[in-house]
Amino acid sequence: MRWGRPFAAALGVLALLLAGCSAPAGEPGDGVVRLRFQSLAWQSESVAANKELVREWNAAHPGIQVTYVQGSWDSVHDQLLTAFEGGEAPDLIHDASDDLADFAHGGYLADLRGLLSERLRADIPARSWETTTFGEGVYGVPFLQEPRVIMANRTLLARAGVRLPTPGRPWSWAEFRQVARDLTASMGEGRYAVAWPLREPVSVSLNLGLSARGRLFHREPGGKAVLRFEAGDAVVPGTIRDMVRTDRTASPATLGSGGSDTLPGFFGGRYAMVPLGFSYRQQIVQQAPPGFDWTVLPAPAGAAGLAQGVSPQTLSIAADSPHKEEAARFLDFFLQPRNTVRLARGDWMLPTSTAALADPSLRTPAYGWATGVAVARELSPAPAPAVRGYPEWKDKVATPAFQEYYSGAIDTEGLRKRLVGDGNRVLARYQREFG
Repeated sequence: MRWGRPFAAALGVLALLLAGCSAPAGEPGDGVVRLRFQSLAWQSESVAANKELVREWNAAHPGIQVTYVQGSWDSVHDQLLTAFEGGEAPDLIHDASDDLADFAHGGYLADLRGLLSERLRADIPARSWETTTFGEGVYGVPFLQEPRVIMANRTLLARAGVRLPTPGRPWSWAEFRQVARDLTASMGEGRYAVAWPLREPVSVSLNLGLSARGRLFHREPGGKAVLRFEAGDAVVPGTIRDMVRTDRTASPATLGSGGSDTLPGFFGGRYAMVPLGFSYRQQIVQQAPPGFDWTVLPAPAGAAGLAQGVSPQTLSIAADSPHKEEAARFLDFFLQPRNTVRLARGDWMLPTSTAALADPSLRTPAYGWATGVAVARELSPAPAPAVRGYPEWKDKVATPAFQEYYSGAIDTEGLRKRLVGDGNRVLARYQREFG
């Protein structure tokens, strides 16, 4: 489908141009500052929360008016690149931290260090700011994050007599594998304890791998990035592969699936557990049949406990925006703790804000909110997105290598050679070309 992305990008730029012609109040020359805010919110609750916050701002700030522009996650990188190069980028940009590196290094995003309020800087932990820090600058505000958790059929787990893990007493990866054996044995022919949706295998493998102290990406003296495949890097991929190929407790049919593709089988009892992003809870609430008893469990723990990598959603300001200070004032309003809670609940995700995470509405056991908040304390920056060349390594090297590994086409040594050998050649080229 890549042939369609330039066309989607062009449409995105056209949408921005049209949106720029529809300011919410006043006329050019009337002294009103007009800002364009491109949001990637897509769930109805999230879109509603974003638009309502824009309306509240506009009502209270007649001299600084914000136009809401709807973007799409499917084409955001190409659309933004085209907009930046054409001088038509929105003032305020919603994206994800793993998409910012090239834009930051390319000079398209404003350094936010002198623009953000002290309240906002102090409210977000340093580990979250690391995801948007490139070199000496900070190029986005990380505001929503999504850990991976296990969506589990409570009825099937109770029938098998397995222990339910908690954030305080999680399963180890070895225990998770044994639980899957016990579950599969109790479920009957053609059913599996786990469905791993691995259409996008790289982020799953790397981010969960932090629990076993796997990093893959390392910095040498002088700042050079290199790939090394060490013992911790093999734990999570090896466990998944063994569940599929050796134990036959994980379905091989879901390896090429997206998360939503596994839900009908989950609801029908074909799979007892599905590791998914935290926001999938909304789909389960909306789509599960009446009486379906499900729960949210923390992902397994390794040598580093529940550590897990995330790439938060971010808000940035375009370097070419003539109204950076006004845009920063809007961000400060938009990301007040009470507003961040509204955004998090709308997206069924977790805020990075320390104050927002303390909100009672996010600490309820209902729908697993409390489990997510407990896991949030263990979240760290994803291992690699700040590395130049990461997108190419992910698309051309790591994705096919992991897909072949999980399908059984190559072994662990073959995976290591592909990720490291081919990968270091990609990184070296970027470091020669861009420094």
